[in-house]
Amino acid sequence: MLTEAGTAARVAELERAFGDPTDATNPVGFARLLEADEAGELPESGEKLLDDLVFNAEFVPAHLGGRLERVDSLVRVVRQAFRRDITLGLGYGVTSFMAAVNVWTAGSPEQQRRLADLLLDGGKASVAYHELAHGNDFLRNEFRANPDGSGFRLHGAKQVINNAHRARAWLLFSRTSDAPGSRSHSVLMVERDEVDPERLRVLPRYETVGVRGCTLSGLEFDDCPVPGSALVGEQGQGVELALRSFQITRSAVPGMALGAADTSLRTVVRFAVGRQLYRKSVMEIPHAKGVLGNAFLDLLICDSLSLAGTRAVHLLPEQTSVYGAAVKYLVPKVLTEAMYELSIVLGARFYVRDGEFGIFQKHLRDLPVLSLGHAGSAACQATIIPQLPRLAKRSWFKDAPAPAELFQPRADLPGIPFTRLALASGQDSISAALVTAIDELPSGTPQEQAVHGLALRLLDELHRLQEASLELSSADRTSLARPHSFALADRYAVLLAASSVLGVWRQATNGGDAFLADPSWAAAALHRLVRRLGQQPPALPAGCEERVHEELLRRFHQGRSYDLYDTPLAG
Repeated sequence: MLTEAGTAARVAELERAFGDPTDATNPVGFARLLEADEAGELPESGEKLLDDLVFNAEFVPAHLGGRLERVDSLVRVVRQAFRRDITLGLGYGVTSFMAAVNVWTAGSPEQQRRLADLLLDGGKASVAYHELAHGNDFLRNEFRANPDGSGFRLHGAKQVINNAHRARAWLLFSRTSDAPGSRSHSVLMVERDEVDPERLRVLPRYETVGVRGCTLSGLEFDDCPVPGSALVGEQGQGVELALRSFQITRSAVPGMALGAADTSLRTVVRFAVGRQLYRKSVMEIPHAKGVLGNAFLDLLICDSLSLAGTRAVHLLPEQTSVYGAAVKYLVPKVLTEAMYELSIVLGARFYVRDGEFGIFQKHLRDLPVLSLGHAGSAACQATIIPQLPRLAKRSWFKDAPAPAELFQPRADLPGIPFTRLALASGQDSISAALVTAIDELPSGTPQEQAVHGLALRLLDELHRLQEASLELSSADRTSLARPHSFALADRYAVLLAASSVLGVWRQATNGGDAFLADPSWAAAALHRLVRRLGQQPPALPAGCEERVHEELLRRFHQGRSYDLYDTPLAG
């Protein structure tokens, strides 16, 4: 079993290998990464470093020779690569992880063994779900894998595939039947070596604004035969398999992006501490101080939701469909908004593409790509919307709360139950944790009283969400719903984030991290989320914002991460 000590050791190993990113002589420092981005290439030195560390092992289950045992640990480890360069994290391996989850979920033992060996050998895998003509509408995809008795014949094109040109295996979402409905598509694992090169064309590369070093192109097959053994799972199971796989990738990938947001916040703090304006440092200007404190809170909020989402894969797999969608929807959105606010503090330097602050501009361009990926924000909301009436009727105010371990960053976990992931659920234990917490919250200090008062406001919001969800018409429970339904999905994601913050704080009071046990950050984070819901809560007690600011500076000067783990960093 992968323990907290093992995860911390792997994170430390990566930090040592990457070294100080601000060192101009570091071959994987920010200066070299920015040069590769300007050239539209993946940094060769970064790929070599990850090769030497057998980084692909993070994406392979332990029983197949890799290191993948816990989704939250995977997020923490990959976060270190994202801290330097989102392009490197995506281009080197995360795309392979998105492809591989399909095989770990439903592949045959032989497929799992072959893909594990391929990845452990340093190879890449790509996943091709979408087609430009149809976006996230899987059921309209036209790429075909026609059964021919002994196997399948591939025909058509897939676009915007990361690493399509160099992947040794592709996971292809393909139409295998003309029948209407969700059983018309299947997933195939096609290995490059088994494809007739005369019947395959790699399409031209797409130029992008963000992640410029990732090679996004496409594949076009012309009646290309592949063996029947390429089928992953059963024929007609494609939509189900994709949605089950999404539950893991949607929960995991946004949390990895906190590494880039961490670097961006640290970059602006460095500017604010060192830059003099109006005879004082920028950090002393109230507006700049407030923006930096709020950005720190946003990282803690996002990591709390990410933590709950990733640990739910292990502890509440039947409920992960809605949680994964909420994480994928809200975390990139909040981080992107925080980056915009930070850019205002950085001022004109935000436009500079190189030098001391150049990495901020790169992360600002790269981060929004994660809001799209293999399932955009609207697709995630469309996953949530149909489940809201069911949760409102069966779950909220009725279910037992989530287990305490869900909110404990360093607690042990059982293995990943790939086969237990459900397409939809009528339960929501995270929201139930908010409901049951109300009568158990301490209220001795002004900060604790603030947490309690904000929690009551959130509980009222959950009641309003319940009423609105029960009133949704049949038409407004689908992906073609009116904007009102999408707004409900947004409110629900914010409530899950608030419940996660509350859960993390309550568990921290049992011992461990002194800052996370302090009600000051919890009150400030909940205050921020209540305002995001459109309410105007009373001002925070004196000391809450100052405690957050104090921790912001401590972590900056001591070189510690701005997430829940307060990890030592190399520079």
